[in-house]
Amino acid sequence: MRPLIPLVISGREVLPLVEGGKGISVSNGESSGAWAASGAVGTFSGVNADSFDDSGAPIPQIYHGRTRRERHEELIAYAIAGGVHQAQVAHEKSNGQGRIHMNVLWEMAAAEQVLHGVLEGARGLIHGVTCGAGMPYRIAEICARYGVYYYPIVSSARAFRALWKRAYHKFSEWLGGVVYEDPWLAGGHNGLSNSEDPVTPEPALPRVRELRGLMSEFGLERTPIFMAGGVWYLRDWAHWIDDPEVAPVAFQFGTRPLLTQESPISDAWKRKLLTLKDGDVFLNHFSPTGFYSSAVRNRFLDELQQRAEHQVAYTVEPVGEHIAEFHVGARGRSVYLTPHDCESARHWVAEGFTEALRTPDSTLIFVAPAKAFEIRTDQINCMGCLSACQFSNWAQTEQGTTGKKADPRSFCIQKTLQKICHSDDIETELMFAGHNAFKFGSDPFYANGYVPTVRELIERLVTGD
Repeated sequence: MRPLIPLVISGREVLPLVEGGKGISVSNGESSGAWAASGAVGTFSGVNADSFDDSGAPIPQIYHGRTRRERHEELIAYAIAGGVHQAQVAHEKSNGQGRIHMNVLWEMAAAEQVLHGVLEGARGLIHGVTCGAGMPYRIAEICARYGVYYYPIVSSARAFRALWKRAYHKFSEWLGGVVYEDPWLAGGHNGLSNSEDPVTPEPALPRVRELRGLMSEFGLERTPIFMAGGVWYLRDWAHWIDDPEVAPVAFQFGTRPLLTQESPISDAWKRKLLTLKDGDVFLNHFSPTGFYSSAVRNRFLDELQQRAEHQVAYTVEPVGEHIAEFHVGARGRSVYLTPHDCESARHWVAEGFTEALRTPDSTLIFVAPAKAFEIRTDQINCMGCLSACQFSNWAQTEQGTTGKKADPRSFCIQKTLQKICHSDDIETELMFAGHNAFKFGSDPFYANGYVPTVRELIERLVTGD
C-alpha cells in the first residue's frame, strides 16, 4: 500500500479521507466531528438535520400547518436549526482538528434558503459544502459569500463542464475540490444520465481521467478530486494516488462510516449491515426525486416493486386493443384495458389488491385498501421537502405544484427517512447503502460483530484495509 499523501482541503492539510455526507440524520455532528478529530474530513448532513432542546432531547419534526406552504415553511425552520446545531456539535467534537463539511442536496426544499441560514448561523464552524442531486450552479456564489469552500458532486466530466462554464469560473478560488460519485456503486441518489445504462456499469478510472483532463484545461490541475462510490479497501485504489492523470485525489467513504460507534443509525440497522449479501443493494427508480437510487432490498422496496408490477395501461374510451371495460373507484367509472391486462387486473383484485390508483402515465396500479389509504394520506400531508416531488406533485414554485398528477408509484421520502433514522424499523422503511455494503460480512475488521470507533476505522483505512 502506497502511503497516503496529505492534501490541503478547505484550507488545511489533512488526510485525504472524507466522510460521505449521508442524508437525514445519518451523518451528524458526532460522526463528522470524530472524523475531523482524527485528522480527516468529516461531513454532516444538512438535510433536515436533528436539533435538540435545552435538556438535550431531540425535537420531533412535527408539522402543524394546514397547507403545504405553511408546512414547507416549518420544514425550512427545522432544517436551519438542525444544521446549525450539528455544525456546533461537529466543531466541539473535532478539537480543532481536520475539516468540517456540510452536505446538502440541490433538489431538497429551499436549498438556497437553508444554506444561507446554516452558514450564517454557524459562521466559522463549517469549512466546506458538498452538494449534489441536481446541477448546483448557485452553490459557488453562496459559499463564496461566506468564505466557505464548495465541492460539487458530479458523475461525469460533462456535468462539471456545464457547471464551470455557467457559474464556477467566476468563483474558482473557493472551489475546494470536485467529488466524482460513481453512479452505479454509490449509495443514496445516483447521477445516472439518460444516456447511461443503469444495468451496465462503466469503470470509474477512465471517467475520472476525463474529469481531470477537463479540470486541467480550466487551470484546476491541483484541485483535488474526491473519489466516491465503491471505495472500500484503499489498497484497491493505491495506483490512483500518484497517477498523474488523476491525482491529486482523496477518497470518500459513505457506507463504511455507517458501522462505527459514533454513527447515529440504530443498532438494528448496524446488525443488518453485517448480514448483507452481494446483490442485496438494489439500484431502483422509485424515488420521488426522479433520480435513480441505491438502497437495501427489504419489504419497503419489495412493496414498491410489487406496485410497479401490478400496473396496466388504460384509456378512457375504447381505443385499439384497449377494448375490455373495467370499473374503477367508488363510482365504478369505466376505463378500458387490453383483454390480457383486464384478466391480470381481475386476478389482482381477487388477491385483495382492490384499489386501482391512476398514475401520470395513464396507467393504473393495484394496491390493497390499507396501502391506498397510506398513499393518499402521505400525499395530503406533504410538507414540500423537495424542490419538486413526483409523489405528491408539490413544487417549490409560486403555483406550488408540478402541474402533473401525483404519482402513487413513489413514496414520501421525508417520512420514511425520518422513520428509519429514529426507530428500529429497518424492514418497512427505505435503507440507503452503497453497493459494497455486503463486504461488512466478509471484512475481518468486523468479525464477530465488531463495531469500531471512527478513529479505529481511519487507522485501518490508512493501512489499505
